[in-house]
Amino acid sequence: MTRRTHADITFCRLRPAHGVTEAAAATRRAEGTTSLEMPCPDDRSVAACLSGGLLPVSVGVAEAGVISWVVPPDEALELSDRGVAGWRLTVVHTDDRSAVIDALARTSAAFLRTGRSRVGEAADICGLPAIDARPSVFADSVVEAVNAVDEGARDLLLRDWDTERIGELRVALGGRLVERVAVPGGITVDEARDSLVRDLFKAYLDLVDGGGYARPRYAWAPGMAVSPPLSPRRISAAWPDALWTDGAWPGMAQASPAVRAILDRSIEAKPPTVPEIATLLSARGDDVDAIAAVADVLRRERVGETVTYVVNRNINYTNVCYFRCGFCAFSKGPRSLNLRGDPYLMSIEEVVDRTTEAAARGATEVCLQGGIHPEFTGRFYVDVLSSIKAAAPEMHVHGFTPLEVWQGAETLGMSIRAFLEMLKEAGLGTLPGTAAEILDDRIRRHLCPDKIRTSQWAEVMLTAHELGLRSTSTIMFGHIDDPLSWANHLEVIREIQRRTGGFTELVPLPFVHMGAPIYLRGRARPGPTWDEVVLVHAVARLALDGLVPNIQASWVKLGTDGAARLLSAGCNDLGGTLMNETISRAAGASHGQEMGAAELEAVIEEAGRTPARRDTLYRAVEGRVRPRI
Repeated sequence: MTRRTHADITFCRLRPAHGVTEAAAATRRAEGTTSLEMPCPDDRSVAACLSGGLLPVSVGVAEAGVISWVVPPDEALELSDRGVAGWRLTVVHTDDRSAVIDALARTSAAFLRTGRSRVGEAADICGLPAIDARPSVFADSVVEAVNAVDEGARDLLLRDWDTERIGELRVALGGRLVERVAVPGGITVDEARDSLVRDLFKAYLDLVDGGGYARPRYAWAPGMAVSPPLSPRRISAAWPDALWTDGAWPGMAQASPAVRAILDRSIEAKPPTVPEIATLLSARGDDVDAIAAVADVLRRERVGETVTYVVNRNINYTNVCYFRCGFCAFSKGPRSLNLRGDPYLMSIEEVVDRTTEAAARGATEVCLQGGIHPEFTGRFYVDVLSSIKAAAPEMHVHGFTPLEVWQGAETLGMSIRAFLEMLKEAGLGTLPGTAAEILDDRIRRHLCPDKIRTSQWAEVMLTAHELGLRSTSTIMFGHIDDPLSWANHLEVIREIQRRTGGFTELVPLPFVHMGAPIYLRGRARPGPTWDEVVLVHAVARLALDGLVPNIQASWVKLGTDGAARLLSAGCNDLGGTLMNETISRAAGASHGQEMGAAELEAVIEEAGRTPARRDTLYRAVEGRVRPRI
């Protein structure tokens, strides 16, 4: 578990309860509560709590499937002896100081629950070497909460607090406030998966962000037909109260010292290290605005005010795939969403027809991606390329992920290099950087267990670049990943780019959860938060400075409003017109399958920037695009 190292004050919105119904739990959830504390709850109460979207907490040792326990020292030791992890334990501050210290030391409990009159003593105990617990106390007013913090409390328990009063507390504490759920933040998905039963794990994932802290309460998620939680005066949507949404970002002086130091070096063209990237990607509140502001400065200095796009067509030639990636609804999404339809495999003739139609509509690129059909060999990919180039020799073919390249070479008994040479000879122009997902095998083992690993993805890209085939790069985030895995992913991109210079851009792809199998099975979060979307794009600009000049915002995942907002957070490209994108739609995305060039230009101009049409390699394409036919 990774604990936050700076001086944030955490808080939890909880309610004490005895028996609970699903309706009552749902009502509490709508009010903002995340956790219910019950004295030794029975199975029925726990089930009702989970069904209502809340996390059940036991006050006392109980056998039921709760997420955490609030218990005296002796019971904490008993639970620890039974294998309960310390992050699930809160020790009650009793009169026996020695017993409290012993329990905290032996269980590694996350919190020491104390009373208002004993906060100072609790802080003294938690300040002992090798004890990592936080003094935790109920507070019923802003004044009471601030006084408790002044006395040493580092965790506040809030009953019946509305969002505006929490906003007042945040301001009173100088912004040092982070919401948690029934357990501390910083818990990885791996830790939670290993400890929590299925229904409890799902309820937990629905409530937390990538750092393990409480998610904001807005309805938006990537792919939804709901506007992102945007405010005109700041980019972070960390808080819903008027003090936040209506107020302007107070400026760089409000950034935390650690973040500000990294940003100062970034402005001086000294990109962050991997641990510093993880720090930036863990940022909250005012720090998010600061990171976005610096990313925007670097974007302006490196690529100017022009925002580019490409006129292209996606051709997803089959939705049949024998790989079992948990995030992919394209090949095996639920029929209840009416998104996937029947399995299909286009003929090569149909792929060629779609290419020539795209050329007639002004496209300069076709992007070929699809499932790995069990009947495919590498010959299919070669034949598709040869047929396209015979019919439309000027069309740039952007095709075949590293997974497809690896599988194609394997089926033909060829080396990766030899197969890529064959593809290049047949007419391949560039490779898409998809099949990357998260380039951290800790995540890939659960997200896409039978897919190629990080080293294999890198092998394909390094080889392609060495052969003169350039490529894009992507990161698909917001599912079972975390800031450290995002940082590791960006370092893989940097390492390859330092060696080859072959990447043209980075395309962050927020996870669309609605139809994704891993989410429907209760094994993933419901996509990234808006602030996480901002951070991945903005931090990518900082981390890849001097290496990858172009950062794209995906209107398919975020809608035009969301993508346009990211143009002030380091992005300089809006991707392509697509003409038939289906993979995001299969996952539940509501945004259109096609965006006309005129529409993209209008979005760019409304954002105060200059639109420019480009080709796949970011070379300018002159002239206006022909209208749709």
